[in-house]
Amino acid sequence: MKINTALGLLAGKSSHFVLSKMGRGSTLPGKVALTFDKNILQNLAKNYEVVVITGTNGKTLTTALTVGILKEAFGEVVTNPSGANMITGITTTFLTAKKGKSGKNIAVLEIDEASLSRICDYIKPSLFVFTNIFRDQMDRYGEIYTTYQMILDAAAKVPEATVLMNGDSPLFNSVSLKNPVRYYGFDTEKDQAQLAHYNTEGILCPKCEHILKYELNTYANLGAYICEDCGFKRPKLDYSLTALKTLEHNRSAFTIDGQDYQINIGGLYNIYNALAAVSVAQFFGVEPATIKAGFDKSRAVFGRQETFKIGDKECTLVLIKNPVGATQALDMIGLAPFDFSLSVLLNANYADGIDTSWIWDADFEKVLEMEIPHVIAGGVRHSEIARRLRVTGYPADQITEVKDLEAVFKTIEQQETKHAYILATYTAMLEFRELLAERQVVRKEMN
Repeated sequence: MKINTALGLLAGKSSHFVLSKMGRGSTLPGKVALTFDKNILQNLAKNYEVVVITGTNGKTLTTALTVGILKEAFGEVVTNPSGANMITGITTTFLTAKKGKSGKNIAVLEIDEASLSRICDYIKPSLFVFTNIFRDQMDRYGEIYTTYQMILDAAAKVPEATVLMNGDSPLFNSVSLKNPVRYYGFDTEKDQAQLAHYNTEGILCPKCEHILKYELNTYANLGAYICEDCGFKRPKLDYSLTALKTLEHNRSAFTIDGQDYQINIGGLYNIYNALAAVSVAQFFGVEPATIKAGFDKSRAVFGRQETFKIGDKECTLVLIKNPVGATQALDMIGLAPFDFSLSVLLNANYADGIDTSWIWDADFEKVLEMEIPHVIAGGVRHSEIARRLRVTGYPADQITEVKDLEAVFKTIEQQETKHAYILATYTAMLEFRELLAERQVVRKEMN
């Protein structure tokens, strides 16, 4: 082992030891190790079979569900549970990894789309999972075609790795890859081909640029698409969801490839995450009974339908970060069989994307379909989200603007409804979770 690698390992592990004794998690150990050896990740990951999960929405939950299943099958699995998905976080993950007893070293990693190509200079995945690509953080990623090119560049560096893609996304069928490719998707009842909703992006045929139609449209631009001009259509699915049995605010039941499954998480968008996890499991030859056992232990993770109490209020924290994700979150809370108050926390830091114009494309008009007696507009850009909510037609006198998250906490605590949903952008979610952890309402996440 080179001296700089040995020093990097020592310094990285030492910093992690100190931070963990202080009760803190951080990507700092990875950053420290990389200062000694910029190639240290290659050394750390060389003996692992690596699954990489990337895409705009669903990375964290897909990773958690996949890890739950593979732990049932193989024992210890290395992963980055709090979403530290850039190179410093991934390096920290391997620095602090525990060795499995099964003899099979597996890592399941959520990796940021913009970081993936660089990380693939150091790790060689055996499987890539592409969840979806929607418009997100335009100032950082650009258009969806730019984002897709980022992850294609990564896959091209490991041409022997299989790419498992969401076959319901037209973008993922637009380019031929050198890698082996498999597709998963919804294959429920189809209808006559029709146009998607007028406010849907990514519906131009990538071959002839005519507007796609859908025989099945699950949400946004996902589904069984077809171009009636040139014949471009969804590819044959290798892993198929054939029945949607239950769709509730906190659980879903469905059938994949003839097997019935259930997850303890609500929302149609999260069924795609479960489908991706089952597809990974089947790729590794995991039996349905083991998949079910992994799902039975599943829980909402790190701000993705995470539940807790503020006083006597039953609260659920949901990450939102782009129009599609926010609209799906609103659909999900609309399934709740009880009245609830709603908080929407909008920040515009670098990790959120500094352009907040996306809130005007999210379907916040859905709040008018729910019995919501009070809304809190919070975060750094509280005035912007308050204005967006007023424009829906929701009564202005029932909206409270609160910038300080401590005040958000106290306002929720004093609300009349026994239930509260909190929709928060990424850094607002992190800040609110930090406040909750300080009060021992949720456990503090360690990287």
